[in-house]
Amino acid sequence: MALPINIEDLLNKKKIESNRIEFKTGWNPVSIYHSICAFANDFDNIGGGYILVGVEEKDGVAVRPVKGIPITHLDKIQREIQQFNQLIEPFYAPRLSVEEIDCQNILVIWVPSGINRPYTAPADVTAKLKKPVFYIRYGTTSIEAKGEQLDELRDMANRTPFDDRGNPEIKLSDISPLLLKDYLVKVNSKLQNEDLVNNLENILDQMDLLEGPSERKYIKNVAAMMFCEYPEKFFKTTQVDIVIFPEGRENNPDNMIEPPVIKGSVPMMIRDAMSYFRTNVVKEHIRKQADDEHS
Repeated sequence: MALPINIEDLLNKKKIESNRIEFKTGWNPVSIYHSICAFANDFDNIGGGYILVGVEEKDGVAVRPVKGIPITHLDKIQREIQQFNQLIEPFYAPRLSVEEIDCQNILVIWVPSGINRPYTAPADVTAKLKKPVFYIRYGTTSIEAKGEQLDELRDMANRTPFDDRGNPEIKLSDISPLLLKDYLVKVNSKLQNEDLVNNLENILDQMDLLEGPSERKYIKNVAAMMFCEYPEKFFKTTQVDIVIFPEGRENNPDNMIEPPVIKGSVPMMIRDAMSYFRTNVVKEHIRKQADDEHS
């Protein structure tokens, strides 16, 4: 997984706040998974964080040259990470990247804020008895959430509506510039004259359809619902089903008509459903009075 930021900027804490970066001299899964859980919970909405394993720290600064991780240990560590990820509830998997720095290999664990917050991780991922704990970031450390912090963390699940959440599965190529253009024209937005093909990400950002830190923004669910030709790729059964009972549902429930399923973006589905109703359901009957020339 390619990092969204230059590794040297991470080591020198450039372009990224220091409370979003954590250096670990070696592989210590117990404390590292406290931090993974805390970054994923993203209590302060800072955009998650990065854990650099194989980098010694002194007074908050990375010691150069880096200590590194023996190449023979990297595969074992990554296999353990896959196992320990299963212990996070709900399931969460950080991104991994092996980087070569100062002729040494280090492991960068990129932890974006989770879309299914809040998360718990065991107090000790290596212990037989695994007690689930909510972790959050407090400054540059990961701590257990208690009291009001825990109440607020649990409330995060209801704070952000589903359509307003960033979705790491949605790519820029999934957004149709044509559908977006059509929408901007209909609402008479000033953005309709922008170059939507070459400036799509900036346009989405101006429309508040992106979420996350500057180095890695996620497209919100609502953008795919509105401007993706095949939103069912991300949201199953995104469709309109119409069922007509000519004799009435109670009179004869077995006599039904099921037109083809209507799919597409939300505006397309609304348009096609209303078009079907106007053509096949809504009827107008004109009655002419026998003693009046008017209808």
